[in-house]
Amino acid sequence: MDSKWVGLKNFQTLLNYPDFKRIFSNTIILGLCKVILIFPIPIILSLMLNEVKSMKLKKAIQTAIYIPYFLSWVIVGGLVFDFLGIGGLFNNIRHLFGLDPILVMQKEVYFRPVYVLSSIWKESGWGTVVYMAAISSIDQSLYESASIDGASRFQKMRYITFSLLIPTILTLFLLNIGSFLDLGFDHVYNLLTPLTYSVGDIFDTYVYRVGIQQAQYSFTTAVGLFQSIIGLILVVTFNKLSNKFSDGGLW
Repeated sequence: MDSKWVGLKNFQTLLNYPDFKRIFSNTIILGLCKVILIFPIPIILSLMLNEVKSMKLKKAIQTAIYIPYFLSWVIVGGLVFDFLGIGGLFNNIRHLFGLDPILVMQKEVYFRPVYVLSSIWKESGWGTVVYMAAISSIDQSLYESASIDGASRFQKMRYITFSLLIPTILTLFLLNIGSFLDLGFDHVYNLLTPLTYSVGDIFDTYVYRVGIQQAQYSFTTAVGLFQSIIGLILVVTFNKLSNKFSDGGLW
């Protein structure tokens, strides 16, 4: 009760930070990559897995694609650096074709593609679990009726499977959009190098560098609240759009 009330000082410090625009734009760009490029992959994988008729093959594929989820980002980051390093498989293949090696992890232009691809490899398989559970609850008589009417496998996938998955997709989308600015510190931090800070430095890494390492905990809390407010606005906005253009949202 005897602490001095600082008001909006911490928020002013954040907004007046020289690199705020760069950090904010990096977070927005990676957030859009997460929503546009990464989020649809489990849906596509689930639709494709559902078309595999052999149960043994389906289980083998599903196991293979969701095992990476159980690896920590420290391990995944190490694998990425090894794969894309000077002596890694990527540059060895380039050498076979007479191409010069590339320091992929030291170049700004490759950071975001590596972020997207590593996220897809690690997490998309686990995302199929929810969608496959939703697909398994679809009434099989719908497919039988469609087959009698002469529907192809693609038409059944499009008009039955995908259509009945939309409520699940919308629910997961609304849950994910709330963490739009929360991209995962461990993911980005383990892929960052000093030469890629200009395109990879986000709120999570900034909070760690300024708030945790420099013990500015009240400032760190203000940054977290800023992220939460943006997430709340996005959730409310997209929930209203969902209620307007579909059967309903989260509430």
